[in-house]
Amino acid sequence: MTSQEFLPYLKLVGTGPKRNRDLSYEEMQTVIRAMLKNEVVQEQAAAFLLGWRVKGESIEEFKAALDVFDEFIVHDPKPHTVEFGYPYDGKVNNPYLLPLTAQTLEPFGVELSLHGGLLQPAKGGITLKEVCDAIPLPKNTHFYDRKTYFPELYRFSELRTRLGLRSSLNTIEKLLGITRSETAVIGAFHKPFIQKYIALYKDRYKKLIIIKGNEGSPEIFGKCAITIVENDEINEFKIDPKDYGINYTKSFKPITLEDSLKQTRHPSESFMKLAQFNAAVLLFLLEKVDSIEEGFETINRAR
Repeated sequence: MTSQEFLPYLKLVGTGPKRNRDLSYEEMQTVIRAMLKNEVVQEQAAAFLLGWRVKGESIEEFKAALDVFDEFIVHDPKPHTVEFGYPYDGKVNNPYLLPLTAQTLEPFGVELSLHGGLLQPAKGGITLKEVCDAIPLPKNTHFYDRKTYFPELYRFSELRTRLGLRSSLNTIEKLLGITRSETAVIGAFHKPFIQKYIALYKDRYKKLIIIKGNEGSPEIFGKCAITIVENDEINEFKIDPKDYGINYTKSFKPITLEDSLKQTRHPSESFMKLAQFNAAVLLFLLEKVDSIEEGFETINRAR
C-alpha cells in the first residue's frame, strides 16, 4: 500500500470531529493488516494511531484489529491454560505477585499463560517481561515474549515510545489468545473498560474474568470488583483481602525494578499471604474449590 493509497483511511480519523467517523470492520482490517505488513510509512502509522485514539475507538474496530492480529500471532495452543492479561505499560508502585501466586497454584494443576514485551507508553512502569526474565518461573507458567510470538507488533515499540502517549493498542494487546486458552483473566483500571472487555472477549473465551486490580493488573492488593462472564451470563462481586485477615499495605510511591524483584524473591509474611490470597481467589473462580476460605485451607494443607 502506497502513502497515497493509505491517505483515505488516515482521513477517517484525522480530519476533525465533523468529518471523522468510525471505520467499518473491513476498513479497519485493511489498515491494521497494512501496518503490520510494514506497508505504511512510520509518519502515517503514528498519525493514524493518534487520530484513532482521539476519535474514540468502536468495538467493531477493536474486533477487526484483534481478528487481524490472529493472522500474525505465532500460536501455541494450550487450551487448558489460564491466559492472564497484564498491561504493557507496567506497574509503577507495587511489585508483581505473579511468580508467587503461580508457585502457590502449581500443586493444584493450574497452568498459566502469560505474555509480555518492551515497555509501552505512557505509565513508565516495571514490565511483566522484566520480572519474568529475572525470576525463574515455575513449570506451570508459560511466558511468551512479543519479539517471538508477534514480531510484527513488536516492531511498533520504538514508534510508540517516541510518541510517548497511550494508544488504542494498549487496550487490545493485553489478551491475544496466544495459547487458545478457554479461560482468561484480565485486569482493568477504569470501570468503562470492563464493558469494553466484555464486548471484545466474551466470544473469544468460554470464561472471562475481569479483576479491577492493582494498577490495571489482574492482581488483588485491596478491595476490588471481580466480573465473571460465562455462558452469556455476567456476574459481579466485590472482595476485600482484609475480610480474610490480609493486612498488606500497598505502596503509592514508585519503586525500582531492583526493589520489586527483591520483594518477590524475599517476600515478607504479609506479601506472601497476599499472593496466597490471590491464589485462593483463583482456585475459587476456576471452580477448584467451593469458596475462597476453602481455597486458603487447601493451600495451607499443600504447603
